Amino acid sequence: MFLSAVLLSCMFPAQQAPTLKDDQVVAFSRLALDSIVREFPNKPGQVYVGPESAVVPRDLHPVFYGSFDWHSSVHGHWMLVRLLKTHPGSSVEKEIRALLDEQLTAKGLQAEADYFEPKQNRSFERMYGWAWLLQLANELRTFEGDEDAARWAKNLRPLEDRIVELLLGYLPRLTYPIRTGVHPDTAFAFSLELDYARAVGNAQLEQALVQKIHKFYADDAFYPVRYEPSGEDFFSAGLNEADLMRRVLDQKKYSAWLEGFFPELENGHLGNLLRPTHVSDVTDGRLVHLAGLNLSRAWTLEGIASALPEDDKRRVFLDRAAQSHREVGLEYVFSGHFEGEHWLASFAIYLATRTGTTSTGH
Repeated sequence: MFLSAVLLSCMFPAQQAPTLKDDQVVAFSRLALDSIVREFPNKPGQVYVGPESAVVPRDLHPVFYGSFDWHSSVHGHWMLVRLLKTHPGSSVEKEIRALLDEQLTAKGLQAEADYFEPKQNRSFERMYGWAWLLQLANELRTFEGDEDAARWAKNLRPLEDRIVELLLGYLPRLTYPIRTGVHPDTAFAFSLELDYARAVGNAQLEQALVQKIHKFYADDAFYPVRYEPSGEDFFSAGLNEADLMRRVLDQKKYSAWLEGFFPELENGHLGNLLRPTHVSDVTDGRLVHLAGLNLSRAWTLEGIASALPEDDKRRVFLDRAAQSHREVGLEYVFSGHFEGEHWLASFAIYLATRTGTTSTGH
C-alpha cells in the first residue's frame, strides 16, 4: 500500500533496539512536517460562549492549530522531537529543527497555556491531549545536551505546568476509570502521565497517579476479551490496562495479576486481542481508527511481554501477536489520505522506537 522499504525494515523483533533507515525517518517525519502546519480541515473542540468564540483554529491555538485537532498536533510535534533524539544526523534533521523553532515559541506556548484559564476550557483535551502534551514535555526535558530541546522545553514549561496543575486537580474528582477504545481511556493517559512524572522527578504527581491506578485496577480480573474491538477503536482498553499495571507492580506481583486478568493467556487464548484488525475504508476518519488499534495493541503487547520473566511461556504468544499487529498496522500509515496520515505516524514511531519501554524514567 505504501513505501515497502519503510514497512519491511520496521518489522524488527519486539525486543530489538529501534533503528530506522534515513529514508524511513524522512518518510515518517514528512507526514508530521506537512500536517502540523495544515490548519484545515480542522475539528477544534471549542466551547462557544458567544459570537466572539467563532474564530479560526490558529487564533485559538497559535502552536497546536494543525493536524486536524489539538492532540494530533501535539503528538505530531512529539514525534519530530522523538526522531531527533533517537535518530540524530538524519537528512531531515535541519528541516525538523527549523519548523520546531517556528512552532515552539515562548509567546505561542504561553497563549496555549492561557487557553486553559477560562472555566469552559479547563476540561479541553482531558486526558488524551494532556497525556500527549506531557509526553512531549518528557521528550524535551530528557533530551540531554541538546540546546534546541532545552530552549523548547523552557518555552513549553508554562503549558506543561498548567496541564500538571489541572491533572492534579482532576485526579481526586475522578471516581471511576474510563474504559474505552478511544480518546478518554484512563489507562492510556495514566501510562504516559506516569512515565512523565518519573522522568522529570515529579513525586507528587507520581504518588497521586500510583494511588489512583491501584484503586482503579489492582483487583481487576477475568477481563472480557471477546468484547473487543468496537468498530472505531484505536485502543484496547484491556491491553492498555495491562500495559499500565506493569509500571506499578514488581515482576512477581505483575505476573500474578496478569494471570488473573487474562487467565487464558497461558494457553494462547486472548479472544480477539491476539488477532489484527482490518480497516474497510481508510478514507473514513472513524473507521481508520482500527489502523491505530493495530499499532497501539503492538506496543502494549510488547510492553506486557517485557515485564514477564524470560522463560514465561506467555511471552511467546504476546511477542507473536505484537509482530502480526505491527505488520498489519504499518500497512495503513502511508495511505495517501489525511484522515489517517495526520496521526498514524505518531503511533508508528511510538511503537517503532519502543517509547513506552525505553523512555519511562523508571
